[in-house]
Amino acid sequence: MASEQFESTVDQLMDGLTADLERLAAIPSIAFPGFPPEPLEEAHALLVRLLREAGVEKVERLDLPDTAPAVYAEIPPPDPGAPTVLLYGHYDVQPAGDETLWKSPPFEPTSIEGGLRARGIADDKSNVIAHLGMLRVFGGRPPVGIKMIIEGQEEYGSPFDDYPPTDPGRFACDAMVIADLGNLRPGTPTLTTGLRGAAEVMVEVRTLAEPRHSGEFGGAAPDALLVLLKALATLHDEHGDVAVDGLRREEWNGTGYTEDEFRSLAGVEDGLPLIGTGGLGERLWSGPAITVIGLDAPAVEGAASAVVPYARAKLNLRFHPQQDPKEARDLLVEHLRAQRPFGIGLTVTPGDTGPGYEAATGGPAYEAARSALKRAWGKDADYVATGGSIPLVNGLAKAAPGAEVLLFGAQDGMCNLHAPNERVLFSELRNTVVAMAAFVTEYAEDFRRRGGRS
Repeated sequence: MASEQFESTVDQLMDGLTADLERLAAIPSIAFPGFPPEPLEEAHALLVRLLREAGVEKVERLDLPDTAPAVYAEIPPPDPGAPTVLLYGHYDVQPAGDETLWKSPPFEPTSIEGGLRARGIADDKSNVIAHLGMLRVFGGRPPVGIKMIIEGQEEYGSPFDDYPPTDPGRFACDAMVIADLGNLRPGTPTLTTGLRGAAEVMVEVRTLAEPRHSGEFGGAAPDALLVLLKALATLHDEHGDVAVDGLRREEWNGTGYTEDEFRSLAGVEDGLPLIGTGGLGERLWSGPAITVIGLDAPAVEGAASAVVPYARAKLNLRFHPQQDPKEARDLLVEHLRAQRPFGIGLTVTPGDTGPGYEAATGGPAYEAARSALKRAWGKDADYVATGGSIPLVNGLAKAAPGAEVLLFGAQDGMCNLHAPNERVLFSELRNTVVAMAAFVTEYAEDFRRRGGRS
């Protein structure tokens, strides 16, 4: 199809795609402990039905231990000379959080100017619907083979991350589109080329058998909270840069947010500086970050006048896409174990790790994706990275080591994913469907010109 044909076809499909997105977003498919499993089953069943209605004959339920069911679908290549493209998304969503912060009920999709608001409507149900839209463009018979996996427990984490390398035949492909992210900002076509890795570390200190009167004992009795705070203060220098030796940091040469955009997105209070030095891309994507995400200490409300006997903190480390996860985590562990505030050692427990990922960008699938994004948005695509992690990407890359990995989708940097009032814009959804249709067409044509896989 010519570009105009793709756009005309997608425009005719948009009402139906929007209606299906509303149906899917109305299902509170939360896979976190304590939430009912029935909505997960409901979302799974809806997607199976939508895929079959789109002409996909092979649709399977994939059950793994301790995780919500995944949808697996497959369309064979139209001929032996066509490539196979794997499509990924997930149907589970984050919990809504404090619903008083929402302008409308989080699981009642609500119209906004140019789009819809609901929990999970951007992350990741819009991208799942974009996959579906591409199949509808071709009546269920695209010019490439398709393998589709729609996961049901991505937000909480699941054993599925490690599954693909154990079943490589199921995931064998020539290229994959990981649609769990999107554009830097609305109207800016974006390819994500790097994902920071993640690790967690627990640090704790016990100094007394129990609390002791601060007047009687304070000044000599070791305060566990002071010990912990002094240790945590060594993790950053006076500028706010991470001060743990060996964590990789490099200059970022791709596109990034302006400081004003970042301040708005982060909700930084007026008049406050940002922490750290160097470009924002370097601080957010190609360098490390250490965040104290939890602290066990007496609450201010009702606090007793007593020396604190025990304190604990949970740390989240984000690190360079190419740094080994265990190496990065252990560097933080070693740094903390070397600290002895007031002569007191810490108990440091290493936690889970997730690898980062850096994509190769010189292959034919990337060339087809760049061309397709330009056709959809009318401008060249930007390259960005993300500080968030998608551990499954590495599992898929191991299962299909020769496949090019593309990361793009219908979200945008201003969509409030994981936050109150999450939204998606119809323009981003529409253009993503156009781009995906153009991508599989151009990739198939180039694949044949090159004589197939080498």
